[in-house]
Formats: sequence, C-alpha cells, structure tokens
Amino acid sequence: MGVSKLDILYRRLLLTKLFIRGWGRPEDLKRLFEFRKMIGNRERCQNLVSSDYPVHIDKIEEQSDCKILDGHFVSPMAHYVPDIMPIESVIARFQLIVPKEWNSKYKPVCIHLAGTGDHHYWRRRTLMARPMIKEARMASLLLENPYYGCRKPKDQIRSSLKNVSDLFVMGGALVLESAALLHWLEREGYGPLGMTGISMGGHMASLAVSNWPKPMPLIPCLSWSTASGVFTTTDSFKMGQEFVKRFPIGADKLTNLNLVSRTLNLDMTDQVVSQKPSDYHQSNKTSISATSEGLLLQDTSKMECFNQTLSPNKSSYTSCGPQSYHLLSKEQRRNNLQKESLIFMKGVMDECTHVANFSVPVDPSLIIVVQAKEDAYIPRTGVRSLQEIWPGCEIRYLEGGHISAYLFKQGLFR
Repeated sequence: MGVSKLDILYRRLLLTKLFIRGWGRPEDLKRLFEFRKMIGNRERCQNLVSSDYPVHIDKIEEQSDCKILDGHFVSPMAHYVPDIMPIESVIARFQLIVPKEWNSKYKPVCIHLAGTGDHHYWRRRTLMARPMIKEARMASLLLENPYYGCRKPKDQIRSSLKNVSDLFVMGGALVLESAALLHWLEREGYGPLGMTGISMGGHMASLAVSNWPKPMPLIPCLSWSTASGVFTTTDSFKMGQEFVKRFPIGADKLTNLNLVSRTLNLDMTDQVVSQKPSDYHQSNKTSISATSEGLLLQDTSKMECFNQTLSPNKSSYTSCGPQSYHLLSKEQRRNNLQKESLIFMKGVMDECTHVANFSVPVDPSLIIVVQAKEDAYIPRTGVRSLQEIWPGCEIRYLEGGHISAYLFKQGLFR
C-alpha cells in the first residue's frame, strides 16, 4: 500500500514547530503521569465529574436553519490538577448548533472534538454541523480545545504547543470536559449522544468515550490507537514507558522528581549538549533547539549509562566506556543522541496516550473507525490495531492520504 507524499511533507513541516520549549516542568509531568493513571480507569474517572456539573449558556442566536447556543464552564481539569493549565485555557468554551425542527421525538447530538490546527468553531460548524442539520436533523456540539482559539496562551504561536506536557494537559482536560458536556446534554433532554473527531480530534474523542460509563457511538476519523507518530520497540521506547510507570510509586505521593530532572534534564531551558570527554568538550557548546528531534539531548556519558541501566539490550553505540565513545565521530554522536531522544519521547507519549492504557468502551460495536489507505501522517505499521484493542469495532477505509482526506472527504465522514 502506497503512502501520501503530501502527508510526509506536512509531517516534516509540523514536527519542526512543536514542543519548542521541551518537556515542560518536571513537577508538572509528575502530576500529569499520576493523573493519567486516574483517567485510564473508567471506574475511577466516571466519579471525577458529577452529573450536575455546572454549565452556563452565554448567548442564543436564532438563524434561518438552526439555533446556535454559546456556552462555557470551568474545566474540571483545573480542580484535579491545579495550576497545570494556562489561565486562558481554564474556561472551556463550546457552541451547540441545534435544528429548528427535529425528525422525531429524539434530539440526537454529536460532540465534535477539534483536530490539529482547528481553532474556534468555523471549520467544524461549516463542514460538519450545518450539513448534518440539513441531512439528518442532528445537532452538533463543538468544544474548543485547550490551547486553541480563545483558550490559546498569549505567547503560543498558532497551534504550536510549547511543551510536551501541553499535549498531555490537552488530552486530560478534553476527557473531563467531554464528560461534563455529556452530563449537561442528558440533563437538557438531548439524546442519543455520540462523539467524533478528525485526526487528533478523533483520538481525543476515543479517550473520552473510553471513560464514559454508558454505551456511546463513536466515529474517530483519521486517528489510530496512539498519538505517537511512529511506534517503536527499541530500548529507548522501553525507557520511556518505565519513566512513567516508576514515577511516582505511591498514588498519593506527588513529591519530587529529582531523579528525572537530574538524569534526564527534563526542563530544557538550557538546551545544551555537553560532552564530557576532554577531547570533545569545546568551549563553544553546541546548542540544539528542543524540537521533536532534540528534546532530550543529554550529556553523552549520562545518557549512555542510563540507557544501559534500564535496557536489557545494548544498542550498537551505547557504552559507558570511553574507548568505544572515542570511536564515534562528533556527527555520529550527535545523530545517535537525537535518535535516542526522539524515540524516548515517543515512548513516553505512547505510555500516556495509547488507547490500550485506557478502559475499553462499554460497547465497541458502536464504534466505526474511518482510516485513509495511504495515511503517512499517522503510520499504522507496527501499531496494535484498534480491532484488537476494541473487539467488535468496525474499520472503514477511504482512498487517499491523511491531509487530502482531512481537506476533501468531510462529506464521507458525515
């Protein structure tokens, strides 16, 4: 099966813009990893948002074919992980588009979560919500993502999340915010309810439905079982998983991350590669931008020793011995560190976002996954299939790649 060249180009452009400040604060990461364990279990997560969680309507606008309600509420994430969200993201905002008339006594509503770069409501309202009213008299609720639109931090450029931790905050917040909205819709007499999303929105919708305690129709479009772009089983991937699983050991101990911050230098404010051997330690230290290809560029001997400590297998270049270290050229050492740091990051991201680490939805037979045959933006090779994780779900394929489907196949998604 071929791959889309457009997807490959877009992915390369995108990867150069994300996470320009590195991982985020170590103490924030620790709290997020602990919170991930809470929302990974539906029995625990369903009690985090009460059925009467307050939601407020700010404005109602009557239009020729529909009625548009704008509303807001405080993100439940702000209660459970205080001060983790930027102040601009604390207030969750949404828009509910309902038809003037319903086809039956039921009032079906689909919640649409935003994909990458989908700020505000215009795209989802124009390409999905309004056509769904015209075609099926189905209402749509559009939730604005944290870090997007009115919830975007002032110092963030477009959709470029500054830290890896921002992605984890976004995911956790959307799970709880979706629960708050589902409870509110039920209180208001709407139903049946369902969820969907395209690309990142589809993945976030999958996590939200995994935590909803009732059967829920779900249509994730152009997403897969994990948010990590490339899935690998190398030593660094295992390190990333262990990094999350071992810290913290106690569920109630949100104390220090000394080992993490000391050994992995998670706070990348310095962003300097420091090589210890004297023949390579030059006065002009090499500064590397903390993009997704350089998030954990560490002191070479430190990284290599840590790799050997946590990994049962040694890679061809990792060794704490100075002799083997000197055999590598400066460029080889730098390339090796970049590869290890990137794979390590993906291991951590996979541990935090893989749907297999969350509960199986109550009724997987209500799930239809829509995939692009030539998707090169979210590779599926080597990744556990959603059919394996969610037995009974249906997978449908459409022609083309990720980007072309995102731009031109909205009608098929509906």
